[in-house]
Amino acid sequence: MRAGEIVLIVVLLGLLALAALYSWHVWAAMPDAQVTASGWTALALGGVFTLAVGGGLMFLVFYSARHGYDDPDEKK
Repeated sequence: MRAGEIVLIVVLLGLLALAALYSWHVWAAMPDAQVTASGWTALALGGVFTLAVGGGLMFLVFYSARHGYDDPDEKK
């Protein structure tokens, strides 16, 4: 890895850590906020659905690239 790649990874991980800390701080600042079982279920289903859609789209990208659908049309 080059130095620029390492710096980029460190900066992105730092931003992720800051976002997580800020989210925890905001959540802890609301002591009366309660999440019901249906709320946790909706959160879990939303996460699973998001990952499934992302995985499906990545599958389609690789499938189309390997089967030549992304190649430019040949002019005759």
